[in-house]
This record gives sequence, structure tokens and C-alpha cells, in this order.
Amino acid sequence: MPEELLYDVRNDTAVITINRPAKRNAINRAVREGLFRAFAEFEKSDCRVAILTGAGDTAFCAGMDLVEAAQLGVGVPPPGYFPVLGDNVQVDKPVIAAVNGLALAGGWMFAQMCDLCIAAEHASFGITEARVGRGMPWATSLIHMIPQRIAMEVLLTGVPISAARAREIGFVNDVVPAQELLPRALGMAEVIARNAPLTVKAAKASLMAATEMGRTAALRQAARLFEPVYRSEDALEGPRAFSEKRPPLWKGR
Repeated sequence: MPEELLYDVRNDTAVITINRPAKRNAINRAVREGLFRAFAEFEKSDCRVAILTGAGDTAFCAGMDLVEAAQLGVGVPPPGYFPVLGDNVQVDKPVIAAVNGLALAGGWMFAQMCDLCIAAEHASFGITEARVGRGMPWATSLIHMIPQRIAMEVLLTGVPISAARAREIGFVNDVVPAQELLPRALGMAEVIARNAPLTVKAAKASLMAATEMGRTAALRQAARLFEPVYRSEDALEGPRAFSEKRPPLWKGR
């Protein structure tokens, strides 16, 4: 990994850290390339959950490195420019955003693309592209996450919202004191990692599919996704472990 991106394994969890605190963890080439590599490493690893966070206590990610963008003359970002989960990066396992400060523009995008989000009390979230004449086509999918009028306010004003407000509108799962942020995210990851991995993957896939479909189509797709889960060895191990009053030994098959 480049020095701008840290990858650390803690038990069943991969902790991925954007490491440019002096630049508010802005997204430059090294960060982009590092995230592509980190998520690929996570997906092929035995880790059950990943946490995405930023170094320091000021910023999770302040978005695109505008100095680099100006030097390169970046207009329309080319296809695959940013690593985006569910778009050009396929990760079947859960990813938690641990937002340790500012999450602006591309930083909001990174928090948005994760499956779950924990924020420090001092964190703030903003889609600030309107202030600098940039675009945010990725924000369209917010309509599945927060109310339309709130999304419209965030996009049109460019004014950041607090972590408490982000939780109020359903964008953030939990808000904790800064010193408790990573422990809280690791705790959530540990709870998820104890569950049956095939069920967790299918649950994530079924919810993602539901955002693309109507009710009936989504239910049919969910049934297809969960059929191999029902037929797995783990589906027999779970009830057996419960009846024997012991922790299940998941095989992921």
C-alpha cells in the first residue's frame, strides 16, 4: 500500500485508513489507487468486515484534492476515477464508515457508499460541489437513503450538516465521542463477524437489489439470493449450535 493508505487487520476486521491528515485526507492519486488495492485485498481476505476511516481527528475526507485536480486539469472525471463501492468496486462483505471529522464532497461519497456509518460527535457532512462548480452525479442515489427535501437542501446549499443531524435524517447509524469512534466501529464489526457470513452477504445483496427494483421483483431476487444460504452447511450448523448451547462454527459454505 502507498503511505497515504493504511491497511490493518484486527481479528476479523480490516481497518482501512486514508492517511493524509495534513491535507484533510483529501483524495489524490495515491489515495485513489490505494483504496482500489485495499478493497481488493479485503474482498479476497478472510476478514468478515471492513472499516473505512481517516487519519487524525480533523477530517474523515475533505473530498477531491483540488490542488492536484487543478494541476491535472481534471474536467469530467474519467470512468473509474474514484473507487466507489457498488459501482466500480465490488465488495460483497459489509463496510463501515468511521467518520472522524469532516466528510465533504468525495468524503460524503465515501461515507455514503459504505453499508453502515458511525460518526464522531464533532464530525460534519457536506456535499459542497455547488460552491466550486463541480458535479455530484453519485449523490442521486441519496434518494434511497434520506428524504428528498433534505437531499435537495444538502445539494443546493452546499452547507454541511452536523453528525447529530445526519443521524436524525437516517444517514448515520450512531454518533459517539471522538475517543469512542473506532472502538464503536470495531464493536459493530465484531457483532457482524459473529453472524453467519453467507447470510450477511445475502442480506447486503438483497437490500442493494431492492434499491434497483419494485417490490415484487425485489422479493423474487431476495428469494434467489437466500436459496443457497438455506441449502448451506451453515444453515444446519446454526440451529444445531443453538440446541447444543454453544457458539456456531461457521464454514461459509
